[in-house]
Amino acid sequence: MRVSYQVTLKASGKQFTVQNDETLLEAALQQGITLPYGCKNGACGSCKGKILEGQVEHGQHSTSALSPADEEAGGTLFCCAHPKSDLLIEAREVQGNSDIAIRKVPCRVNSIAIPNKDVAILTLQLPAAERFQFLAGQYLEFLLKDGQRRAYSIANAPGQDGPLELHIRHLPGGLFTDFVFGAAEPALKEKDILRFEGPLGSFFLQEASPKPIIFVAAGTGFAPIKSIIEQMQLKKIQRPIQLYWGGRRPSDLYRDALCQSWAQAIPDFQYIPVISEALPEDTWTGRTGFVHQAVMADHPDLAAFQVYACGAPVMVNAARQDFSSQCHLPEEEFYADSFTSAADLATN
Repeated sequence: MRVSYQVTLKASGKQFTVQNDETLLEAALQQGITLPYGCKNGACGSCKGKILEGQVEHGQHSTSALSPADEEAGGTLFCCAHPKSDLLIEAREVQGNSDIAIRKVPCRVNSIAIPNKDVAILTLQLPAAERFQFLAGQYLEFLLKDGQRRAYSIANAPGQDGPLELHIRHLPGGLFTDFVFGAAEPALKEKDILRFEGPLGSFFLQEASPKPIIFVAAGTGFAPIKSIIEQMQLKKIQRPIQLYWGGRRPSDLYRDALCQSWAQAIPDFQYIPVISEALPEDTWTGRTGFVHQAVMADHPDLAAFQVYACGAPVMVNAARQDFSSQCHLPEEEFYADSFTSAADLATN
């Protein structure tokens, strides 16, 4: 039997109704309240909040996103929490997503480029009459034939003529990435037709803030950050920017030349590449180590900054924890998008 419960956000006093067979995130988004979210499957932790009054039941989720101790203390993942009573919750609302509709859209593969051995840059041509609106930093989900979905961030800025651009990292054995990289038959090829749903996600620039920005990207986490930076250029948003991009080896920084060009062309823009596992033949002379630790070394006090971090959950979660606990970054000034896979979702 379906039962309705009322959810109240402590900070704003806003309320929404949720059915017991819905998650809190689904109900909030449907009723125009944008809570932070990323993967929507309990793996990334972007939607983490707190239950102050009432009870929820959690579905499948990663214990790295919500540990038993977190849950015991009232922590919750809104993307997999079902209500058992009326609720009072502590959650950050995301401003600026306007009323862009989420839609299912057909597209044609325009091009497939391979800038290094495990990254593909895919461009998608939309129908001639299609105007696909999104915010820089958001993502789309491909709708696969067996009902499964795969999510990828949009790498170009909104409002530009031409195809959508995606950066896809090859995960051997991956249902969609093997298809893209020709490791499964039939392989994806130019002019193939795909379908996606979007735009999705709460990772986008908070334009009202004047604070300096630190972007932290790992691997293809560069894609949504590229979209945001290009949008800032188009809209002539001038704020101090530092881009830290991390990879294991220099070849992982597959658009390094573009970043170098930004550093030359954009006022008050710095680009800091960071490599963690350089080999002697790489002749790497730049920064080494983990990318979020490079940020901490340069900025022991992040109190005056906004941080936008994107990449694997291990990097995003470490940055979230360490920037807050050691570098005084306000929790509400950390914006993140974790690139999760099925392997990131460990059941309780």
